[in-house]
Amino acid sequence: MDTLYYLIQNTLPVAVPLLLVALGGMFSERSGVINIALEGIMLVGAYLGCLFVYFLQGMGMNPQLLLILAMIIAAVSGLLFSLLLSFAAINMKADQTITGTSLNMMVPAAVLLFSKMFFNSDGVTTSLNFYIRNVPTLGSIPVIGKMFFQNTYITVYIGLLLLVISTIVLYKTKFGLRLRSCGEHPHAADSVGINVYRIRYAGVSISGVLAGIGGFFYAVGIMDGNANGHTGVAGFGFLALAVMIFGQWQPIKILFAALFFAFLRTVAYSVSLIPFLNALKINQTYYKMLPYIATMVVLAFTSKKSRAPKAEGIPFDKAQR
Repeated sequence: MDTLYYLIQNTLPVAVPLLLVALGGMFSERSGVINIALEGIMLVGAYLGCLFVYFLQGMGMNPQLLLILAMIIAAVSGLLFSLLLSFAAINMKADQTITGTSLNMMVPAAVLLFSKMFFNSDGVTTSLNFYIRNVPTLGSIPVIGKMFFQNTYITVYIGLLLLVISTIVLYKTKFGLRLRSCGEHPHAADSVGINVYRIRYAGVSISGVLAGIGGFFYAVGIMDGNANGHTGVAGFGFLALAVMIFGQWQPIKILFAALFFAFLRTVAYSVSLIPFLNALKINQTYYKMLPYIATMVVLAFTSKKSRAPKAEGIPFDKAQR
């Protein structure tokens, strides 16, 4: 039973960054813009969020309050960085895949350069512990309390809150309807007075906010408050794209896809605690490949049934109507 508790407690902090970044990709693609730059945006959010913590960690501030402030910094930085993709893809009508790839390549180099110049290292390391041993009252609930309210991070609850907000915005608001229409039939949306350019900017901007937060939550829940330009975010941006596709661009399905991949990763790093896996005496490196192998297998079997937004990746041109 203790192994089950451990797996759940360690799966959630991994699932939340995947969930948020995949939701970000969903908003962008639902508006009609492919956001391959999620990996780069994650690293921007992780690095600047950790940098904010690094400079304020000695001021005696409450760790959870500092985490929330750093999350806001990560969100704003992700938004600003995503504007580069917006300008290139929407205004300049550049190839969105190439633009996103170039942004992904630029960020690690910039992080490494800045870190070498000012810290003589590959990244920034914080010494603040954001870990929550026990949530008052809720942590004492039998079974559920131990699974979800002990030995965890506040990032888990913030991630679930953002999931609820994203679902409501996408399906229950006028903006969500307009966003979806711009990703499916932008010319039809334009014909009824919807500003497709503005909606697509909003979609990519929301994507930047969520990916920036996801990047910082990755640094908190997986890297213990560190951000490194050399290791980046270990391909989580691309894994989030797979989660988004597996989840069929729908928030609740994306949640389950994120939990699936996060559980595989947690199992891979906890082999010694699982008796029947430990008895197999297989090198742990092979287990660490599990999430990425699962990604390829899942996409191979589901890609034919995937229903992506019809107009994603296609630059909008009023003259073509």
